[in-house]
Amino acid sequence: MEIYALYGTSGTGKSTSALELAHRMNIDAIIDDGILIYQGRKVAGTSAKYEKTKIQAVKRAIFHYKEHAEEVRRSLGEIQPSRLLVLGTSQRMIDRIVEALHLPFQVDFIPIESIKPPQEIEAARYVRETMGKHTIPIPRVEVEKDFLQRLISSAQQIFSSKKEVIGETTVVHPPFSGGRIMIHPHVLRKIVEATCNQFDEVHHVVKIVSSFEDLPRFQVSIALQLPYMTNIPALIHAIQSTLYKEAQYCLNIAPASIDIVVSSLELS
Repeated sequence: MEIYALYGTSGTGKSTSALELAHRMNIDAIIDDGILIYQGRKVAGTSAKYEKTKIQAVKRAIFHYKEHAEEVRRSLGEIQPSRLLVLGTSQRMIDRIVEALHLPFQVDFIPIESIKPPQEIEAARYVRETMGKHTIPIPRVEVEKDFLQRLISSAQQIFSSKKEVIGETTVVHPPFSGGRIMIHPHVLRKIVEATCNQFDEVHHVVKIVSSFEDLPRFQVSIALQLPYMTNIPALIHAIQSTLYKEAQYCLNIAPASIDIVVSSLELS
């Protein structure tokens, strides 16, 4: 496994640069603030950005907790990435992560200044200091090529052999910064649509409303086309459960509630 490390002080835009760098260097896995991201999806770990204090966040980011480190080590063993990008605030922090995860000690260090212009770094620092915004370089949401043009103006393009892949970053306000979680609406909509499309009875997603004022809450309005005598309560419960699992998997959050509103119903 080849190990690359992108490092720079907090707020310099490492996470926002991670997807582009990984794509350019054919890196298929990323370690960022306590989570393992593989091919655009979180596969293991817990994000330090959701910790309640800065001390807990630092411990989480360097895999201080035994069970946390073991979970990520196990997942790395299962997916066997050929190249791994580790993000950290310094070379010393990278060394701590490499040691905790039992990674090869030969690391190719990449300073953020080598890939990001000074003016962009200053802009990233300004956003961090004035708005407290952090980013997580997930998820990448796969969409068919027909949908690409609608999102091209607001999404970074990452290409695979079979599909166009839209890369977005998830913007969060950690609890210790005194802010709130924010998710790009394109990301949330694509996750909800992809999940609902697993059910033949869902004709289309009409509207999505999200709130993060206290706890993450979603309201999804859907149009249904279903056979007569379909058990609608069971169907709605299945959609809710699947949406909950996808929110955990893609966004690393556990929604407090997911309300399903049936805006229209057509029986066949």
